[in-house]
Amino acid sequence: MLPTEQPVDPQSPDARLRTSERDVLRDALRDQSERGQTKSDIILLSVQRLLRRGAITNLSKMLGRMHPADAARVITHLSSPKEKREVFELVRGEAKRGQVLSELNGDSIQQVLADLLHSDIAWLLKDLGPDDVAYILGFLPEERGKDILALMKTEDSTEVADILKYPKDTAGGIMTTEFFSLPEDATAQEAIRRLQQATDAEMVFYIYVTDKDEHLVGVLSLRQLLTVPPATPLKNIMMRDVMSVAVDMDQEEVARQVASYNLLAIPVVEKDGKLAGIITVDDVVDVIREEATEDMLKMAGAIEEDSVSKSSSFGAAKLRLPWLFTNLVGSLLSGAILWYFRMTLQEVVAIVSFIPVIAAMGGNVGLQSSTLIIRGLATGVVELSDVRTVFFREVKVGLLMGLACGVMLTLVGWAWHQAFLGMVVGTSLVIAFLVSTSMATIMPVVLKRMGVDPAVAAGPFVTTANDITGITIYLSLATLFLDHLR
Repeated sequence: MLPTEQPVDPQSPDARLRTSERDVLRDALRDQSERGQTKSDIILLSVQRLLRRGAITNLSKMLGRMHPADAARVITHLSSPKEKREVFELVRGEAKRGQVLSELNGDSIQQVLADLLHSDIAWLLKDLGPDDVAYILGFLPEERGKDILALMKTEDSTEVADILKYPKDTAGGIMTTEFFSLPEDATAQEAIRRLQQATDAEMVFYIYVTDKDEHLVGVLSLRQLLTVPPATPLKNIMMRDVMSVAVDMDQEEVARQVASYNLLAIPVVEKDGKLAGIITVDDVVDVIREEATEDMLKMAGAIEEDSVSKSSSFGAAKLRLPWLFTNLVGSLLSGAILWYFRMTLQEVVAIVSFIPVIAAMGGNVGLQSSTLIIRGLATGVVELSDVRTVFFREVKVGLLMGLACGVMLTLVGWAWHQAFLGMVVGTSLVIAFLVSTSMATIMPVVLKRMGVDPAVAAGPFVTTANDITGITIYLSLATLFLDHLR
């Protein structure tokens, strides 16, 4: 149970303290520009301060003025499960608490619901859409989810169960079954009347038209509906070429189609063409964020379960080690190359000065190119048919950057040691840039053709490969012109 506050004398020190607490958020926000903190940071600090002081009433009022998404962000970033549960319980009204719950991440959902009865959870979920309920239950143990579904209305639990049967990362797993559709023989007047009565439909952007077997056959906008005579059948004004996605389509491809065609919602159909649900643009935004996070984690040599708050230190180390071993093997190969060219290094020790520069610059330019290619493949900006064009473009970019940095490095080598060493270093950097951009462009495309996620080609893999090739190019040129460098 949360502690409650006892009535106090308005003139007492406690009363004056609590009056000042009501202004803590306002005062903090006023100073945020001076502190260099965002509004979210200030709100979180204010909530933590009120929690420490035990100012439960003021904290409850503060949460009451927050948007559910802001309250969810605060709960997510609180340090302990106990604090998360306390703040969640202070959100007023089951409907708003349910909305806050739908905005939380998986860990926070499990933590705030840990001590709640199944009946209480079912009550919180009663006003949410089936897609949000499926999202929340997806983070709970399967048996617990089934028990909660059994306590919900039969109609609601059936819709949620229909969504839960699809994998989370597919169109079926993120769709909502609360959509608005009408038979093709319905008139415009009937459509308007039924639209006015459709209180359960989520965001009616389009009206989907079905045949007698509930197969999707057309779509029309609200504007079309309002600009035709009342007796006009929908089949006479609907657009028959409907953009739709299959229930088993990957969510990333769904997001790409919604973005490509500037849609506010997209219908989801079964294999036989039967309308199963819709995916709205707000869900697509979540997908884009999730996929971008996943790609960045992979490019860093990590995976989603290895994020900051989701695993133990031992588990995180275990997940990262395979990628670090890639770097370890690459570093050993670099060491072997240095040992192979030891005679050259002994002859002209000044060569050592530029080995870190060649390795670092080649690896970084390769990482830049691979990041652009991987992101282009993920968003559909780059297709496999564009490989030739993209390859030559990146090679030209690499050549231009190599020339710019090579000239600078040549002058540094000339001034630091000798003119010919400067020319060797500058030439090596130009060649290393060309090789790095070529490898970084081709590698993600090759993996894509092999059916492997190209994000794994970035990070440790590309950087290590380019380090090895850069050092090899530099020392090979130095050995070739050794007589001029002595």
